[in-house]
Amino acid sequence: MRFTPHTDADRKLMLERIGVKTIDELFAGIPAGIRLDRPLNLPEPLSEPEAVCVLNKLAAENTGANQLACFAGAGAYDHYIPAIVDTIVSRPEFYTAYTPYQAEVSQGTLQAIYEFQSLVCRLYGTDVANASMYDCATALAESAHMARDITRRNRVLVAASVNPTHVEVVRTYAHGLNIPIEFVPLAGNTIDLDALSRMCTADVAALIIQHPSFFGNTEPVRSASEIVHKAGALLVVSADPISLGALEPPGTYDADIAVGDGQPLGIPLSFGGPYLGLMSAKKKYIRNMPGRIIARTVDTEGKPGFVLALQTREQHIRRERATSNICTNQALCALAASVYMATMGRTGITEVANQSMAKAHYLAAGIAAVPGFSTETSAPFFKEFVVRTPVPAARVVEAGVKRGILAGVALDRFNPEWKDRLLVAVTEKRTKAEMDQYCEFLKQEFGS
Repeated sequence: MRFTPHTDADRKLMLERIGVKTIDELFAGIPAGIRLDRPLNLPEPLSEPEAVCVLNKLAAENTGANQLACFAGAGAYDHYIPAIVDTIVSRPEFYTAYTPYQAEVSQGTLQAIYEFQSLVCRLYGTDVANASMYDCATALAESAHMARDITRRNRVLVAASVNPTHVEVVRTYAHGLNIPIEFVPLAGNTIDLDALSRMCTADVAALIIQHPSFFGNTEPVRSASEIVHKAGALLVVSADPISLGALEPPGTYDADIAVGDGQPLGIPLSFGGPYLGLMSAKKKYIRNMPGRIIARTVDTEGKPGFVLALQTREQHIRRERATSNICTNQALCALAASVYMATMGRTGITEVANQSMAKAHYLAAGIAAVPGFSTETSAPFFKEFVVRTPVPAARVVEAGVKRGILAGVALDRFNPEWKDRLLVAVTEKRTKAEMDQYCEFLKQEFGS
């Protein structure tokens, strides 16, 4: 939409309609001491071609995944996006600024969301899915709220191997909801099951665990599930959807709530968003799920149709019965994920998962052979792993960019004690030549 500034005549007409003569008279109710009495600190106005030129120059200062061999992950991954995804989501009936959350949305939009929910359930092996959350972090935070309401218990345990940025969102939610959050320590890079057994007491609502973990390792989820359910609590699993092409889906090990970030499913990195939260659960918890759920039904003539079946916000039901006031579905991102999942199918996602895993293991072995570097791969890992570096990991990242390599994510940004640890991710897009180039770069720059 183009921005059309108001003319002096427009402003005069609007002031007359509301019964004042000047802008100062309009703002008379605002104390003079807090009014801005000078022009805004903005550059001179530009024509559209001039503005485009400036923005292009600013954009050129960024170096994105298209210019670098991307080995960074930590929750956002450089997977290949089939061309059909953009082709479908760019159709004008879908590509709209309107947020399609109202009950009167079109049948086409409702069906697209219904198909998204169905595909998420098939991927995670769960019974029901909602119409999407903002991202994985908000889905995880909502699951803590949901677990407390279901169990009528208050404490929530979080494995210390959950993505730290997601944990911060959970903490923020929990602070407002007065939910105590406690961390289950690790044994190596995976959850300490003995500690979990001791901590899982009768007042625990849920365990939140990430599988594969933030460090890329697979967690002992079956054992954790048994411990948690024996204590009467819920198991909440955060899982990379691509990993489910190679690993068991959460439903098979009795997860009560399964969440994830849909970004790997056909959504570009885009400097951090918008992304897509996946959330699914057992059927018996359907009325505790936040957001919206679309259902398939038939009309009075027996013709199939789609409806907004559940919407448990306080905007729509009594406040005391509302499960959450979250108001999203990320409809366009959900559509992109649906197109990706339908296009790739079960075998396609399995192929992506297997290629990512095989290449990650190839690179890990190559890095471990570089003098001065080692990998923390004592536990099985999927497509991500931790590298111990002989210099601060941030230096490795900085040097890599100059060689056309995004070497990973320096973990000291999350914990100062991890300054010599680098989190490296490998997707199916990375080639053998790029991985060999990565190892050669480490040898030349830092090998001792």
